[in-house]
Amino acid sequence: MCGIVGAVAERDVTPILLEGLQRLEYRGYDSAGLVVLNQDGELQRVRTTGKVARLREAIAENPVSGSCGLAHTRWATHGSPSDRNAHPHVSADELAIVHNGIIENFEQLRARQEALGYGFSSDTDTEVAAHQIHYYYAHSGDLLQAVQAALKDLEGAYAFGVVCRREPGRLIAARKGSPLVIGIGIGEHFIASDPAALLLVTHRFIYLEDGDVADVRRDSLRIYDRHGQPVEREIKVSQLSPDAVEKGEYRHFMIKEIYEQPRAIAATLEGRITEDRVLEAAFGPQAAQLFPTIKRVQIVACGTSFHAGMVARYWMEDYAGLPCDVEIASEFRYRRHVVGPDTLFVTISQSGETADTLSALRVAKELGYVATLTICNVPDSSLVRESDMAIITRAGPEIGVASTKAFTTQLSVLLMLVAALGRHHRLTPETEQRLVQGLRQLPTLIDQALQLEAQIEKLAELFADREHTLFLGRGPQYPIAMEGALKLKETSYIHAEAYPAGELKHGPMALIDDTMPVVAVAPCDALVDKLKSNLQEVHARGGLLVVFADGEIGLESSQGFQVLRMPPVDDVVAPILYTVPLQLLAYHVAVLKGTDVDQPRNLAKAVTVE
Repeated sequence: MCGIVGAVAERDVTPILLEGLQRLEYRGYDSAGLVVLNQDGELQRVRTTGKVARLREAIAENPVSGSCGLAHTRWATHGSPSDRNAHPHVSADELAIVHNGIIENFEQLRARQEALGYGFSSDTDTEVAAHQIHYYYAHSGDLLQAVQAALKDLEGAYAFGVVCRREPGRLIAARKGSPLVIGIGIGEHFIASDPAALLLVTHRFIYLEDGDVADVRRDSLRIYDRHGQPVEREIKVSQLSPDAVEKGEYRHFMIKEIYEQPRAIAATLEGRITEDRVLEAAFGPQAAQLFPTIKRVQIVACGTSFHAGMVARYWMEDYAGLPCDVEIASEFRYRRHVVGPDTLFVTISQSGETADTLSALRVAKELGYVATLTICNVPDSSLVRESDMAIITRAGPEIGVASTKAFTTQLSVLLMLVAALGRHHRLTPETEQRLVQGLRQLPTLIDQALQLEAQIEKLAELFADREHTLFLGRGPQYPIAMEGALKLKETSYIHAEAYPAGELKHGPMALIDDTMPVVAVAPCDALVDKLKSNLQEVHARGGLLVVFADGEIGLESSQGFQVLRMPPVDDVVAPILYTVPLQLLAYHVAVLKGTDVDQPRNLAKAVTVE
């Protein structure tokens, strides 16, 4: 995944492009680059490896300016991070292109272009798109026509921005599979991968649909659909403030977003629950008619969202009495499926643009599921537009690559879904009231859990020089242990894995010694006595235990056995609450180790390529 910004204006667009890139850096930070057309119609290009700050420095040393330009921050897919592979790419010194996505047939196109005499200066798949557009431009002399013709030759996913030296006041944008928005200014227009990039210059946006191509000029905008027909797309006004994507008083986005969780969950619940009931209408106008017919649920997601789905499976089968399957999206489309009657297909994604999840949704539509529902944080994302129903998590912008508030708001929505479906099956009104009360208490409980930060910061010293960590949980806490392990490995680069605590004796116990910390989550639930036995097994073999535990279960700290007391909580929402200390642990270990907390190596926020 990469970040794209473009602008056509009367003023110098270089500062706008740089600020936009800074706000998109979560999408990739292997390299950054910029191209602007100066007053003489010359392409001025600057590219650097590393983060946007290095690009700023390079431009400060050798300033460039112009009223039309493109910028790009890269997450490497084809070709290593390097100056030569950084975007924008140029063809024949005439046109420049930026790209988010993957061109799957680039090898065939490259061979064809080399035969035509085109040379290549990078290892990327993007350069073939630049040459393909130039090939058609040389014949038509019109940039829009050239882009439209070239797109027919490209297989894969893309969001493009294209400018041409001969047409200095014109920018062509196109999308298929990768997000792209147009910002509407006064006498100026912009493009970006995410509206957050443009909040300092506009709050009015058009979300391009798959197959759209936009002819963007300072004082005009024309959009064409996948068939080349002119179309009108709705202008939407963003309610986000520019500082919503800034760290403010916090050192990192990750810790800011951890502390935003009480507010985010409260916002997610607002208007969707009463004192004792979940409102079906929260899931869309179809829900009231559809939900009574549902007999099975299929959940598909990636990464952190997959862990949310795993927790939901326990809830769905325990409280609603509905069979529930959970599958990793990247595997879903590559096997045969037996779809039971009246099965609801549910996708979960923070961005709504995750390529694997989108692909799974598109496959599912052909398999006979009764309906599709997405749980997503971005209202105008591809998943939302392509699903039959959608519920937005209202977490607000999540900039840190390691997902935090997106996860807990997803879990909150999933428990609402359990209640809404379950009332038509096994869920009693009394149990639904219990679920709702648990949700309503979450913001306060999370605030209380956040008060453990000082203890957790001290505890992090135990992990800073370790190479391996094991996370344990039972029942619905097992996916929470998996999420804790994921957070630790992606922020601190410590190898971490999670196991159901009952599986220790089937192999992992061989790893236990005084060099590998073992982290466990121990709420007061039906499996707590089993878990306590598992922990004693670890302790007896000299393991270093760290346990986040309900005070009522009777665990006390001792040599090699550290217990941090969590606030009492109904076990139905315990998985959501017990996520928080694991997030804090991962954060403080990463800070101690000196890693780049918000932008871990080799990772980006929402991978829009498969």
